[in-house]
Amino acid sequence: MAQSNEGIRHLSGPQKAAVFMLALDEENARQLFEMMDDDEIRELSQTMANVGTVQSATVEQLFLEFADQLSGSGSLVGSFDSTERMLRNALDPERVGHIMDEIRGPAGRTMWDKLGNVNEAVLANYLKNEYPQTVAVVLSKVKPDHASRVLALLPENFAMEVVTRMLRMETVQKEVLDHVERTLRNEFMTNLARTDRQDSHELMADIFNNLDRNIESRFMDALEERNREAEDRIRQLMFTFDDLIRVDPGGIQAILRQVDKDQLAMALKGGADEVKELFFRNMSERAGKMMREDMEAMGAVRLRDVDEAQAAIVSAAKALADAGEIVIAGSGDDDELVY
Repeated sequence: MAQSNEGIRHLSGPQKAAVFMLALDEENARQLFEMMDDDEIRELSQTMANVGTVQSATVEQLFLEFADQLSGSGSLVGSFDSTERMLRNALDPERVGHIMDEIRGPAGRTMWDKLGNVNEAVLANYLKNEYPQTVAVVLSKVKPDHASRVLALLPENFAMEVVTRMLRMETVQKEVLDHVERTLRNEFMTNLARTDRQDSHELMADIFNNLDRNIESRFMDALEERNREAEDRIRQLMFTFDDLIRVDPGGIQAILRQVDKDQLAMALKGGADEVKELFFRNMSERAGKMMREDMEAMGAVRLRDVDEAQAAIVSAAKALADAGEIVIAGSGDDDELVY
């Protein structure tokens, strides 16, 4: 029976090729990779790493001639790890390393460009365990402003030793530079890419948390129509001002000590009644009365100003939660508070 190809119309050429490669066994994939140049491998590998889950029905439509072999295989999942594993069976390790560096973050054409896009605290934490001479070489290759921020985060005595080495350093031999670059690529960048990867739904929840309320609502409504499951998961991961109702009284008091009172008044102006009462219950009678008066004196306020104030309060609450100073209860039994 002829099958509709509606499911594959949304796939681009590279995406179809990526699904094809993921469906092959490693030996056949190896033979195909050997016939490609680096640019072709890089483009195909990038697509394979990001193709995500492909439903079996789509696979069957795309490869009708292999339907008997694929129909029972379920869905295919493309990931960085599965792509790298397949490449390592087809290409030499150094070539695979270069290709995977290109498709993984941080962005940059060279190793030194990539280091320039690594958070200075993360880089400093790695470099503090290296030899001062190695650190001197690294900091001499990245941009001065980035090097200065990294240097400031290193232990003082160690940092001064690095400075001394940099002052004495002459032209670095190519062999030494190559060795440092290989070490950074093999030990630091690979581990960074594996540990720093963020779930795509968590990333979108963070982005949506920072959107204007009206824009966020439009995006969420549109996403609900296209992918209800994704919309539900993102909504669960989002943390809004009204979610502060999940913070225990001690946590609310910690937030009150941390935030600007004028900013809090603006945030409460547009907050849910339950959240307002939660904050007022944890203020002194005098402070609560003053806060209510300040809110009334504001009159009508712009929604944008309310959103900005609420975002600032939420950011402060998250920082306190990350530091372990407050508890934000979740919806599951494991997150419920016991008094």
